[in-house]
Amino acid sequence: MKFLRRQFLHLAAGAAAVPAVSRIARAQAYPSRPITIVVPAAVGGSIDTIGRMIAERMKSSLGQPVIIENVSGGGTTIGVGRVAHAPPDGYTLVLGNNGSHVVAGVIYALRFDLLNDFEPVALLSTYPYVLVARKTMPANDLSGLVAWLRANPDKATQGTPPGGMGHIASLFFQKQTGTQFQFVPYRGATPAIQDLVACQIDLVMSDPTAALPQVRAGTIKAYGVTTKTRLSSAPDIPTLDEAGLPGFDVSAWHGLWAPKGTPKNIIAKLNAAAIDALAVPTVRARLADLGQEIFPPDQRTPEALGAFQKAEIEKWWPIIKAAGIKAE
Repeated sequence: MKFLRRQFLHLAAGAAAVPAVSRIARAQAYPSRPITIVVPAAVGGSIDTIGRMIAERMKSSLGQPVIIENVSGGGTTIGVGRVAHAPPDGYTLVLGNNGSHVVAGVIYALRFDLLNDFEPVALLSTYPYVLVARKTMPANDLSGLVAWLRANPDKATQGTPPGGMGHIASLFFQKQTGTQFQFVPYRGATPAIQDLVACQIDLVMSDPTAALPQVRAGTIKAYGVTTKTRLSSAPDIPTLDEAGLPGFDVSAWHGLWAPKGTPKNIIAKLNAAAIDALAVPTVRARLADLGQEIFPPDQRTPEALGAFQKAEIEKWWPIIKAAGIKAE
């Protein structure tokens, strides 16, 4: 009987160890199939463009296809929520920004936690917004635009993805200039820019990826960028600070996350693949052309992204709450 009992306990202990061994084996073999990066926005904006560039290069490092899946809607919360509840196996990631991983947490009632339901992978790039208008806008500079908006309160329309940093920057712009205009919700900057080109709306606070090609083509007007330094790829566009709004400084950034509980060695492999992608000269040149700046090496680690995101939440949440900004 003692032998049978010892044999039973030995077999039970072995069976209990199988799931742990299996998880370790899967992590060591990672990746063994295609990886999906969810982009919580429409096709064509900065987050989508950057995602596709990074994914294309990451597949070389990882030895597996890296597929971009656009899951827009809900002010980015639908796509981000899908990844929050995905298996923590490294095969479903999300490419987000401070709209999806900072602002959304204060203006939406989320069914997930932006800090506790994700594993940071890598901090990628940062960029300013560009204030642009339809080409038929009578004002030719920022002071002229502000004067026109003041003379036409609540008549102008601005295309805005609700709840993003572009929306926040626009509210700050209204407050600082004493202007009022109507917000028209869009799923992303690209469809808003398309309607701006068609003169269906008056203004967009856009990411450079969507706006600069049309600015260069002369189909829309640019009045300024939202950071205190000009874009190296568009040096003719002044900053809003130097154009007449002193102290105006708002920027956006991109990062990569995995579901909470993803093994650390998988996070390390994904981080290395993302960093390798950012090191490719053609990627760096393309990012610069789109108005994107790559973070320094010491800020591209998972730990740096986690600390940066937390600091951004601590900075922006009180400001957004005080402004009474809510999801539309």
